[in-house]
Amino acid sequence: MFLDRFHTIEDGRVHINALQASRFAKEIAGDFNPIHDPDARRFCVPGDLLFAVVLSRFGLSTAMTFQFKNLLGDGVALEFREPAPDTIEVCDQNGKVYLEVTRSGPVTRDETLIEDFTRCYVAASGKNFPHTLQPLMESKGVMFNPDRPMVMYESMSLALERLDAESLDLELHNADLEANGKRGNVTLEYRLLSDGQPVGEVAKRLVLGGLRPYCPDAMTGVLEEFYRLKARGVDYGSTP
Repeated sequence: MFLDRFHTIEDGRVHINALQASRFAKEIAGDFNPIHDPDARRFCVPGDLLFAVVLSRFGLSTAMTFQFKNLLGDGVALEFREPAPDTIEVCDQNGKVYLEVTRSGPVTRDETLIEDFTRCYVAASGKNFPHTLQPLMESKGVMFNPDRPMVMYESMSLALERLDAESLDLELHNADLEANGKRGNVTLEYRLLSDGQPVGEVAKRLVLGGLRPYCPDAMTGVLEEFYRLKARGVDYGSTP
């Protein structure tokens, strides 16, 4: 499975170290957010990687909802529990939950389909910033703190019409930002296409922190730093 490089299993528990998480963010998601760099002071594992590991272990259902509860740090030993039918919890040994998943409907464990869907979803997710969020923030006249940009996963859901689709692609058809004080709630809605035909829907909710009035000069600095990091390519810092 293509995820083997991005996590390890020890004593039945899943471990994701900072180096593996950074590789996934950059190589698979095209996500160059500094918070996923191994040396970042506030490092966290990409939510998309937890999402991908869940699909690889439990399969892809026609209806699934993922609720992200807490940020995951470096090297935490993770357990995947099923506290109730059609419910999955990703938690540490102390019971702290990082991701809660509910699912229903038919399930496929076809590795090729799951990998195709995962890569398709994660690639689209990696375009959140700047491709989607920057023009969205500009249109609403707000932006995050340019010195400490905070963009966090809150949830994602999917509803598939069938589980035999091929040549998958995600097409963004709606994006909305609701500002509430210093917090922004972002909703992104996608159509899942198979050979250009709709076969499902995917929705994602994000939280933006530290909102303030939109400043073109400050955003220009954020964009320049993003493209500088992207041009630098895959640099995993000093983590062994």
